Amino acid sequence: MTIYHFVGIKGSGMSALAQVLHDMDYQVQGSDYDKHFFTQVALEKSGIKILPFHKENIKPGMTIIAGNAFPDTHEEIQEAMKLGLPIIRYHRFLGDFLQNFTSVAVTGAHGKTSTTGLLAHVMKGAKPTSFLIGDGTGKGDKDAQYFVFEACEYRRHFLSYFPDYAIMTNIDFDHPDYFANIEDVFLAFQEMAWQVKKGIFACGDDEQLQKIQAKVPVVFYGFGDENDFQARNIIKSTSGTTFDVFVRNTFYDTFSIPTFGDHNVLNSLGVISLCHYENIDSKVIQEQLETFEGVKRRFSEKKVDDQIIIDDYAHHPTEITATIDAAKQKYPDREIVAVFQPHTFTRTQAFLNEFAESLNQADKVYLCEIFGSAREIHGKLSITDLKQKIGGAEIITEDDTTLLKQHASSVLLFMGAGDIQKFQEAYEKQLQA
Repeated sequence: MTIYHFVGIKGSGMSALAQVLHDMDYQVQGSDYDKHFFTQVALEKSGIKILPFHKENIKPGMTIIAGNAFPDTHEEIQEAMKLGLPIIRYHRFLGDFLQNFTSVAVTGAHGKTSTTGLLAHVMKGAKPTSFLIGDGTGKGDKDAQYFVFEACEYRRHFLSYFPDYAIMTNIDFDHPDYFANIEDVFLAFQEMAWQVKKGIFACGDDEQLQKIQAKVPVVFYGFGDENDFQARNIIKSTSGTTFDVFVRNTFYDTFSIPTFGDHNVLNSLGVISLCHYENIDSKVIQEQLETFEGVKRRFSEKKVDDQIIIDDYAHHPTEITATIDAAKQKYPDREIVAVFQPHTFTRTQAFLNEFAESLNQADKVYLCEIFGSAREIHGKLSITDLKQKIGGAEIITEDDTTLLKQHASSVLLFMGAGDIQKFQEAYEKQLQA
C-alpha cells in the first residue's frame, strides 16, 4: 500500500484530508514548517507522523499530495520529481476522491466553514458521512455514503470539484490579490455551478446568487418571501435562536439553534434545505442542530475573570459585522470590544473604508499590525491608515496588551485570519501574572 506524503500537512485543508485518509486506513504522513499550528493537534492525536521539511522525507513508492502554497521548486516536490513519484495538488486529489460518495460542496465568500461543520454534524446523525472542514477538521467513515466538504473559491480551486450537490452561502468581493472585482468572483461561482450534478441550494437573499444558472435545480433559501425555503417568526434570545421554516409557503417545522446572528439562521436554513431534499427526518435535523458545538475559531468563547473572550476568524468587513451582531445578541448588556488584526495588505487596502465601518459597530476598537501572509510580506499602507478612520481606535502589540484590562465585564472579540491568537494568549498570560 502506498504512503500518502502531504507536503504542507499543517494547512487547514491538508490536515483535514490527512485525517480523512487516516481514518479510512490509508497510510499517511506529512511535513511542514517546524512551528506550531493549531491544525497539528488533531494530527498528533491521530498518531499521524509530522516531519520538518526535508528532501530525505521523500521515498520510493510514495504518493505526494502537495499543498497549494508550495511551488514545484520546493525541495520535497523536486525530490519526488527526481524519483518519478505521483505528485497531486490538494484540490486535484480531493476532486477525484469525492467521486466515491454522494458529495456536497459548501462554498461562498463567507460562512463556508461554519456551514460545512453544521451540515456534517446534521447528516452524520442520519447516515454515515465523511467530512472535510476548512478549520482543519476531517473525519473519514469507512461506510460513508456522503462526503461533505468545504470548497474554496480562491484561485478558482473549487473548479477541480464536480459535486453532486452544492450549498452556496453568498457571493462577495474578497481575495483582491486574485479576483479583479465582484463580476470576476461571480463568474467563478457561475462556472462552479455548471459543474454540480444534482442540485444547488443557494441563499436567495444574496443578489449575486439570484443570477446563478445551472443545468440542475437551484433551490433558494433565505428570509425573503420569494425563497423556496423561508425562515419566519424568528425569536432571538441570549441562549440562541428559534425559527419556523416554510417550504414554498407551507409550514414545515420549527428549529432551534444554540448560535447567534442572522448569518447562523441562514447557514442552518441551507443545511435544512439540503437535508429535506435528501429525505432526512426533521426530528433528526432538529436534534442535530441543537447539539452542534461549532467549528474551530468561529465565535469560540471562554470566560476569564469577568471578561468574555471570543476568538473568531472574521477577516472581511461582512464577517466582522456578523460577529459583532452575534456578540450583541448573546451579550446585550455588555460592552463589545473588538481586537482586530487585518489579514493581507491587499485586502486591507481594498476594504479600508468598509473595515472602518464594520469595526465602528463595536463600542471600542483595538488594532494589531497587518498580517502580511506568505503571499505578500509588505504593503503600501500600515495599520495607522485604518486607525485614522475609526473613532477612538488604539493600536496594541503582542508585548503590551494591558490596555484591554480596563474593560472589565466586557466581551473581547479577537478577530483575524493571521496569528491574532498570539495577542489573545499574551493577554491571558498578563491576566495570570
